[in-house]
Amino acid sequence: MTLFDVVFSGNDTVYGLTEGAINGAIEKHGADKAIAFPNTAYSLPCYYGVTGTKVATLGELKDALGVVKSLMTREKRLNDAFMSGVATALCAEFIEVLKYMDGAVPYEEPCYGHLADAVIRELGVPLVTGDIPGVAVILGSAPTAQEGVELVKSYQAQGILVTLVGGIIDQCEEMGYKTGANVRVIPLGKDVTSVIHVVSVAVRAALIFGNIQPGDAAGLMKYTFERVPAFVNAFAPLDPVIVACGAGAIALGFPVITNEETFRVPKSLIVQKDVSKFNATSLEARDIKIKITNIDIPVAFASAFEGEIIRRGDMQVEFDGSRVDCCELVHAKEASEIEDHKIEVIGPDIDEMEVGSKNSIAYVVEVAGKNMQADFEPVFERKFHSYLNCIEGVMHTGQRDMIRIRISKDAFAAGFRAKHIGEVLYAKVKSEFAAVVDKCQVKIYTDPAECTKIRHEVATPMFDKRDERLMTLTDEGVEVYYSCIMCQAFSPSHVCVVTPERLGLCGAVSWLDAKATHQLDPEGPCQVITKERIIDERIGEYEDVNEAVRKFSQGALEDVSLYSIIEKPMTSCGCFECICGIEPLSNGVCIANREYAGMTPIGMTFPELASMTGGGVQTPGFMGHGKHFIASKKFMKAEGGVARIVWMPKDLKDQVAERLNETAKEMYGIENFVDMIGDETVAEDPETLLAFLEEKGHPALSMEPMM
Repeated sequence: MTLFDVVFSGNDTVYGLTEGAINGAIEKHGADKAIAFPNTAYSLPCYYGVTGTKVATLGELKDALGVVKSLMTREKRLNDAFMSGVATALCAEFIEVLKYMDGAVPYEEPCYGHLADAVIRELGVPLVTGDIPGVAVILGSAPTAQEGVELVKSYQAQGILVTLVGGIIDQCEEMGYKTGANVRVIPLGKDVTSVIHVVSVAVRAALIFGNIQPGDAAGLMKYTFERVPAFVNAFAPLDPVIVACGAGAIALGFPVITNEETFRVPKSLIVQKDVSKFNATSLEARDIKIKITNIDIPVAFASAFEGEIIRRGDMQVEFDGSRVDCCELVHAKEASEIEDHKIEVIGPDIDEMEVGSKNSIAYVVEVAGKNMQADFEPVFERKFHSYLNCIEGVMHTGQRDMIRIRISKDAFAAGFRAKHIGEVLYAKVKSEFAAVVDKCQVKIYTDPAECTKIRHEVATPMFDKRDERLMTLTDEGVEVYYSCIMCQAFSPSHVCVVTPERLGLCGAVSWLDAKATHQLDPEGPCQVITKERIIDERIGEYEDVNEAVRKFSQGALEDVSLYSIIEKPMTSCGCFECICGIEPLSNGVCIANREYAGMTPIGMTFPELASMTGGGVQTPGFMGHGKHFIASKKFMKAEGGVARIVWMPKDLKDQVAERLNETAKEMYGIENFVDMIGDETVAEDPETLLAFLEEKGHPALSMEPMM
């Protein structure tokens, strides 16, 4: 048989199964039965992305199967084989969506099945920054469970997002290997059709971040080839269905590497008999470059461990700033005061602490460099959360003097001790901030008396001084703003304009962060934007900012305002923490954060709001933004500011309440403004919300109409 015969045979098999499943479902439930994947704005994302048609019922699904049939040409040309692969993938999506009828939960631990839009947005930032340098799809059973786990672990140690389909899931369970989205090893499902759930991630990345229009199949495949760094590892034996699925992956630009001696397609279908070389072969095929920082610690270090949860029963010790004195601090000093790579532990080490105990810790990273500035100290400190969470077996939460660190029993057994915290901080500060840090030393205090002294006599005064400095930073008080185009890896036309009072919409890039990034990499993603030629102060429009936006968006964007949601609003990439949208009945705006899964009074969920807001396009009336921006005096300044906020989820309200109340009191003289804002416990529809706002006397009701 030729490669074409195998692909067409696999395609025919899956098509027949799909046709039978759809006909059976219609016979049982009727053609009007509603279908869709949960927690996505795209119904059936792959079919919608390829054809531009949303499928909502079983009858429409049967019609869609007719469209898929048209892709199943039988000419013996590579393009026809690839399109049959796409048809196979779409059939797999149809089979999988039937599993979710009537709100069913077809997958249980450890398998995930369909991944919500919110998960893809959460992956957006690490994909953009390179913390996730690639996506591995591992399909089938490795020759041995040990070989399979070694392959998974090798990718995980490089920060690559790993998805598992089929027997490899059982092999990981057999070896006791931890999986889950929090460690970026995601078992999708045991059936081969569950591979569509990672294909769906790639398709939605194009729709969410890339402004690819549904139905633009050529643009979709170009985007996934160029901007989604995915590849497939398929273990022998390969049956025709797997080969047909592989053809679909290749059509999206994802090379397939297999240990079966089979057909070969240069750069697309690659035979590598030695499973231990799958990793190197895959990275080379996808041209993925791994940034390596050698750190002398006894456990793995990779971004894949950032979400690792360490339960109380699994922890060796805990450092808890809510119970005892703890803090983390960066302090710029003169070069003569620092001995490079000196790491001191002052107090008992972890092996001298009682198992399961709470302890004090204070680590002070002292740096020196001719280009170092005090403004960079908090920028470094905010990185510590990520650095320490990248250590296998270490969990870090909080910042400043409210940190909590847990060390797992496994990490302790591997030899992890307090000095290794210093090794990680030293290595990462020296590698990431080499442009401004010439020398670095780390002091780790575990003696309770010393920790109390460091926290109250050194750290707190420095934190207070910085806070005073940050409070004085206003848009009017600085001479320049900064661009941030990190997200252009996925959203080519998006440009963030970062100001002191408006951080990046991902919530991760402040004006000081952008300033530091520019100093560290003058040709990098954060460039200086002057603000000398004001066009309209009311909406925050500058000719220099417009010129910069035109340049950095390659002409896709003509002009932007910084303070309006209606007039020339700033674009959104898809990584935003929150979305703000106009609610006409209440004459205000509703805000939904990514974590909120319910309905908003606008009549859309977060995924539905996001589907029309992202992709680097201006959407008047809607705006992606960070949580911190909600309490800014510049938030929607052109439309009246924070007084327009009429609804947000309760959890989000609680997070921003203190600062938002302060802003409302200062700007409008309103006490406890947050109490006037509705949430899902009050209303999820505009009429009920309006009644609540009228009862509270919300200021938006008496303001000028927004539209």
